Amino acid sequence: MEPKKPPMRHCTGCGAELPKKELIRIVRSPDGVISVDGNGKSSGRGAYICKKASCLSKAAKTGRLGRSLGVQIPDNVYALLSQEIGGNE
Repeated sequence: MEPKKPPMRHCTGCGAELPKKELIRIVRSPDGVISVDGNGKSSGRGAYICKKASCLSKAAKTGRLGRSLGVQIPDNVYALLSQEIGGNE
C-alpha cells in the first residue's frame, strides 16, 4: 500500500503550493465572520497563507486574501495574522 500524499494548498500571498499543515488557514464562516482557523477544520470558505511576513504583506497589499474569501478583510484579522506569524521571513 502506498503512503498517502499530504494535501497541498496554495498560498494567497506568494502562490507557492505547500502542504496544508505548513500554512495558516483564514476562514469566512457561513455567518460572514472572518477568523483564523487554528485547527483547519472550521466550516466555511477558507484561504491559506504562508507563515512569512512578506506573504502576509503581499496578500494585504494586493487584496488577494479578500478576493479569495469574497469579503473585505478587517484590519484586526491582519493584526492577528501578523501576531501569529511573528517575525518569520
